[in-house]
Amino acid sequence: MTIYDSLEAVKAELANCMKCGNCQEVCPIYIEEKKEAAVARGKIKLVEAVLKGDLEYTKGFEDKLALCLTCKACNEKCPCGVKVDKIILGTRAAIVKNRGLHPMKKMIFGTLKKPGLFNFGIKTGGKFQGLVFKKHKSLHGAYPRFPFGLDLRRIIPPLATTPLRDQVPEVVKVDNPVKRVAFFTGCTMNFIYVDAGKAVIDVLKKNNVEVVIPKDQHCCSMPIIAHGDAATAKEMAKSHVDIFSKLDVDAIITACGSCGLTFQRHYLELLEDDPEYYAKAQKVAEKIIDISDFIVKVIGLDKSKLGPLNMKVTYHDPCHLNRGMGVKSTPREVLKSIPGLELIEMKNADRCCGSAGSFSLTHYDLSMAIHKHKIEAIRATKADAVVTGCGACIMQITDGMNRFDLNLPIYHTVEILAKSYAAKEGEKEAKAVS
Repeated sequence: MTIYDSLEAVKAELANCMKCGNCQEVCPIYIEEKKEAAVARGKIKLVEAVLKGDLEYTKGFEDKLALCLTCKACNEKCPCGVKVDKIILGTRAAIVKNRGLHPMKKMIFGTLKKPGLFNFGIKTGGKFQGLVFKKHKSLHGAYPRFPFGLDLRRIIPPLATTPLRDQVPEVVKVDNPVKRVAFFTGCTMNFIYVDAGKAVIDVLKKNNVEVVIPKDQHCCSMPIIAHGDAATAKEMAKSHVDIFSKLDVDAIITACGSCGLTFQRHYLELLEDDPEYYAKAQKVAEKIIDISDFIVKVIGLDKSKLGPLNMKVTYHDPCHLNRGMGVKSTPREVLKSIPGLELIEMKNADRCCGSAGSFSLTHYDLSMAIHKHKIEAIRATKADAVVTGCGACIMQITDGMNRFDLNLPIYHTVEILAKSYAAKEGEKEAKAVS
């Protein structure tokens, strides 16, 4: 029995909570709302009440459980080691079992699990997005012309007219490869931040790594897991486990903490009652590694390949990358290794930016109230640019800079590394000409 099959499965986690309230100090939502139901302790009490039969699966209960970013800050702070996000995700699955899934979510998630249909829809949307969105005057993005469940104030980045996986071969070959890896592109790099996806491939090629990019990969299913649709998430987990477990590769590269964490942990939780698929999922999970970790810890960062970038940057830690996958030092090592680049640490760099995927769409004002602290921290550094390791965070910070009047470029860590490699090549070409 998994946490997604029955609420009974989270009882052990609930029992570990001693109701100390330490989670209040770090919960981004509680800091803004100052309500007990907003913090982990309050939600645990509500879940316990449901298990005892003192509370029903009401709309109010569902709304309270939606007020969680799954940022894991409370997990990290908890002296008893309670995995609060595990309780939240298990409870959301129980809510869907008891109350059903909203028709709009059902339609979207049903499309997500069909790669062909989803890809066609996104490609079509990329061609006609000018009809649906109006371009923002200063930043790279647009406002929705019609709600579509989105807040009309939300800046949406443009969809790529040609997705990443349609621009690159399924196998990117190099001469005498030192490693052979698979690249899970995720949705944001495939459909939106294509340049960041290309940077991943370029950086791997520069380090003589052969890259396999399966064409039949699709959404990691994190949004579906977060909304409690365990049945669809299990289907998608099995699909990806089948795709990646059969590949003869040394590692599976991710460049998004949410995607990496889903493969590393959530697939195992979803499939733990299926011995065959659980074994496959373990095999896949063991090979998952973030691009920064792979370059620094596996390949080794060759500083002789790095050219100068005269810029001051500040780094934002994505929650699922940092607290989920444990990737904190290697992005900084990458940045600090680049000649001419100065890394200025912002205050509370690991504080959630308030995105949490669709949370920033369904709870826009609260999301921006949380995000304001991040923008203030960025502004205080007086950096020239922002760097992070997550497409959703890039999207949120871009929107926040518009809302709070700060106009800086924002890059994925691997884009900065690719720029440094290119700068070195430029130096070599200049010397050759002279």
